[in-house]
Amino acid sequence: MPRSSFFSWSRRTQLLGATLALGLGLAAASVAAPPAPGPAAQATERNITKLTVNLLEHSQFAHHPLDREFANTFLDRYLDALDGTRSLFLQADVDEFAPLRATLAQTTRDTGDTGPAHVIFARYLQRLEQSESFVTGLLKAGKFEFIGHDTYSFDRAKAARPKDLEAAKELWRQQTRAEYLQEKLTDKPAAKIVAALLRRHQQQLHTMKTLGGDELLEIYLNALAHVYDPHSDYLGHEQMESLSIAMNLSLFGIGASLQSEDGYVKIHELLPGGPAARSGKFKPGDRIIAVAQRNKEPVDIINMPLSRAVELIRGPKGTTVKLTTIPAGATDAALPKVTELTRDEIKLEDQAAKARLMEVPAGNGPDGKPTTIRLGVIDLPSFYADMGEGQRSVHRSATADVATLLKRLKAEHVRGVVIDLRHNGGGSLEEAISMTGLFIRKGPVVQTRDPANHIEVDADEDPAQIYDGPLICLTSRFSASASEILVGALQDYGRAVLVGDPSTFGKGTVQNVLPLGRVMDQTGLAHAYDPGALKVTIRKFYRPDGASTQLRGVPSDIVLPSASDFNDVSESALDDPLPWDSVPAAPHDRFNQVQPYVATLRKASTQRVAADKQFSELAADVARVKQNMAKKSVSLNEAERRKELQEGKTRRAQREQERRAHRASMPTTYELTIEAASAPKLPPPMKFTEPKPAPDGGASSDSPPDDLDEETPNRSPADDLLLNETVKILQDYVGQLGRKPTGA
Repeated sequence: MPRSSFFSWSRRTQLLGATLALGLGLAAASVAAPPAPGPAAQATERNITKLTVNLLEHSQFAHHPLDREFANTFLDRYLDALDGTRSLFLQADVDEFAPLRATLAQTTRDTGDTGPAHVIFARYLQRLEQSESFVTGLLKAGKFEFIGHDTYSFDRAKAARPKDLEAAKELWRQQTRAEYLQEKLTDKPAAKIVAALLRRHQQQLHTMKTLGGDELLEIYLNALAHVYDPHSDYLGHEQMESLSIAMNLSLFGIGASLQSEDGYVKIHELLPGGPAARSGKFKPGDRIIAVAQRNKEPVDIINMPLSRAVELIRGPKGTTVKLTTIPAGATDAALPKVTELTRDEIKLEDQAAKARLMEVPAGNGPDGKPTTIRLGVIDLPSFYADMGEGQRSVHRSATADVATLLKRLKAEHVRGVVIDLRHNGGGSLEEAISMTGLFIRKGPVVQTRDPANHIEVDADEDPAQIYDGPLICLTSRFSASASEILVGALQDYGRAVLVGDPSTFGKGTVQNVLPLGRVMDQTGLAHAYDPGALKVTIRKFYRPDGASTQLRGVPSDIVLPSASDFNDVSESALDDPLPWDSVPAAPHDRFNQVQPYVATLRKASTQRVAADKQFSELAADVARVKQNMAKKSVSLNEAERRKELQEGKTRRAQREQERRAHRASMPTTYELTIEAASAPKLPPPMKFTEPKPAPDGGASSDSPPDDLDEETPNRSPADDLLLNETVKILQDYVGQLGRKPTGA
């Protein structure tokens, strides 16, 4: 497969000749450039670039031309894509690149010129080699002390670049000390620390020196796409293949979609039923910093191109992979976790919705004997449709499955239902619309607006209402897209009480994937290899009342303390998101089932939460994490860091007994799969085992609280704590309504 790499500069345009005259050639560089590609590969790269610009200007929602302002941001984004910690490029380098800004927009659009990408990358390789050489000398000298009171600023996304090489070396020195101390805190011998860090830096240099031209083009054009909005992406052909882990069940991996951000590979979404989701050890926002095949040394993937990282993670079914991660919300000072997963295909039954039938104590009856009330919880991992396994065709939909569960819960005389959407990142728009129809008679569910301001109203047209009783939707920062459509509509209709984080994620945009090869064939643009695809934002979502879900998400009626309530887990934390706005409301019914009761429900919940020691501890942990994140630096004093680690270990040990008592007090609960919902009898009650103690050297004191335990897949003590309080709110809600729901 032809790979585009560095251009033959003598064949470049007159403009690029002027650029080189400005001193951007790398005569001083000690890194040899890869051989120049042939004319066909050069032409392909130019054509891909011109087409990408054209599609972004005319197909992306904002329809914004690539002007001088956007080009400036484009260049800055590319620099940060290569050097996310702003520790390699000197300010002198950035100043030297400045003349590119005057003509970047025009030449990128008109000729597809990618010369700046290669010039800047060559300088990056030069600085990376200098850094690797300097760090190697430090590590081999082995003189590290951690007794002072200095700190290392790990958050450098907005930091000033080093002014010269000496300033860069001082920064590299502090980075190396921080890395060394991080390893030392795991009680690893000095020789192994040095070997691991040498290998890390050598691997990074080797990876970037062997980067293919098409991989570099992907980094460059992805930086361009992200100027328009954070969900528009250029996907090279290797990235398209890697993303099929998330879309094609015949490929095997960990079951997660990944993204690159500030040099880290981050988990964007966990796929329901995948190995990562089943393990209960991961969540969106976790950063993967190393990957190891079974019984082999880990490979550091910080600053590694995403396509290369995914290649390491993906593998044959049944093989194991070890992922080293920093939990979402933790600082770079957190001790990494190592988790082993077995690669597998996503199992159909693990993707499907499930229900819990809970028999909750409800005081004493007239005869003085304890009574219970039956309540239902439906866990919906995604809005799936037309799922299948291999060659066996299995038509399933989230709506049909939830309808089946609702009917069984009604047959078991539940008095209210919780829909748990905390881990639901979205899915099929059609399923979100039809599922809303299970709880309303008929009417508008979501409005969409295109760049021409044409508004379409998607409505549920089925007058059947499967369930009209007390309803609560439990959400989190991870509830996104289709989840926000469902809860936004139910809130506008006054049909459900929303409980959880202050708001959902806030993704109110629609993307379309355009295979570039097809477009290039139709328009006569030559391409010597598969040009990949462009994922581009084309529409925005709006609630029935007209408010966008973009940026603001859907706010909860009752907010609970939560381990997922971090500001960096939201659309608003991304660079250049599309703005919030509104459209006219679409006429719809308004049930008066929430507002008359929500103030009373909120007050009762607030009192319970304030009196609950576990909630107090959770809130304290979240506050501590937020405080550490706000510092944006970490102590390089070993004694201080070890003290923090011991305090965190002591806190976890003290809470084990409380958690055991909590698990023992769980109400009698029956789990209903789709298959069990059709069985004549209920299955045996669930068994709630005790949490396993956290291993020595576990998460550090600044890691997010209540790390996931192993006894219940995809459940943590914090998960259960929030669910139990939500069930109590539902019990109060049933009492407030003062009636038994009548099914449709």
